[in-house]
Amino acid sequence: MSDRLAEEWDRHRPVVFGVAYRILGSVADAEDVVQDVWLRAASADLEGVRDLRAWLTTVAARRAHDLATSARARREGYVGPWLPEPLLTGPDAAEPVLLDETVSTAMLLVLEELSPPERVAFVLRHAFEAPYERIAEVLGRSPAACRQLVSRARRRIAARRDHGGPRATRAERDRVMAAFRDAYLKGDTAALAELLDPDAVYLTDGGGEVFAARRPIRGGSRIAEVMTRVGRRTLRAHPVPAEINGGPGLLLYRDGALVAVDTVEISGGRIVAYHRVLNPAKLRAVRRAAGADRAAGASAPRGGRSGGRPR
Repeated sequence: MSDRLAEEWDRHRPVVFGVAYRILGSVADAEDVVQDVWLRAASADLEGVRDLRAWLTTVAARRAHDLATSARARREGYVGPWLPEPLLTGPDAAEPVLLDETVSTAMLLVLEELSPPERVAFVLRHAFEAPYERIAEVLGRSPAACRQLVSRARRRIAARRDHGGPRATRAERDRVMAAFRDAYLKGDTAALAELLDPDAVYLTDGGGEVFAARRPIRGGSRIAEVMTRVGRRTLRAHPVPAEINGGPGLLLYRDGALVAVDTVEISGGRIVAYHRVLNPAKLRAVRRAAGADRAAGASAPRGGRSGGRPR
C-alpha cells in the first residue's frame, strides 16, 4: 500500500461510498464496493495518478455498474416492492457528499427505473460533476454517447418531479411530520387521512422476510386505515423522528428494537408518498449508525457515518 493512499483514503472514502450508494441504493453493496476499491487501490501503483479522487471514483463507478447490472436481474424475483436501503443523514451526518437530493428515497427510486448505464452517467455527472470523458472511461462509450445518457436520465427524472409537484420547505415538512406522528400515536385515522394526499401511495418493503403489503396501497383514506390497523394490531411500534436520506422520516421501535424505517415525500402540505422499510437486512446500517437499538421514546439518533475504513 502506498503512503499516498494511507494518507488520503479517509478523505476520499466518503466519495467512494457516495458514488456506489447512489448507483446501487444499498448500504451493504456500497460498503462492498468501498472494500473492493480499497483493495484495488492498495495493490496499485498510484505514483503516476495525478487526481486520486477521480481515480477512485472511476474504479468505484465501474464496480457499482457491474453490481447494478446483476442486481437488476436479482430484483426481478424480489418479493413485494423494492425500496432503497435507508441511510441516516442530518446536520451531523458524515460528509456533505451524502447530503444532497440524489440520496433521497424518491430520487433513488427513480434512479432504479433507469438502465445501469443511465444511472451511472447521471450520478457521476449530476452528483460529482465528472467530465464526460471520465464517464466514457467508466462505461466504455464515447463522451457523446454519455452525454445522451445523462440527458435522457435528466428528462425522465424531471418528468417525475413535475408530476410530484413542488418540494416542501423544511418548515412545512416539520409541521406535517409532527402532526402525522401525533395522529399515528393516537391512532386517529381521520387525522392521518387529512395529512395524506388523496392520491398518495404507500409502499412497504418486507423482502419476503416479514409481513408487508406486496402491492402499493393507494389513496389517503385507505392508507390511513391500513396504518391505523397495522399500528394497533401488528407493528405496535413507537415512532421516533429522524432525518433519513436527507428528508423527514421516522424510526419505529418495538420493545427497544428497531423494526421499521419510514420516509415520506411531502408536497402541497400533504404526504404524497410514504415508504416503509421492514426488511431486517435493510435495517442493519441504520441500527449500526444509531449506535444501538434505543428504548421506545428515546431521542432521535444523530446522523452518522455509514461503514468505516477498510482494514
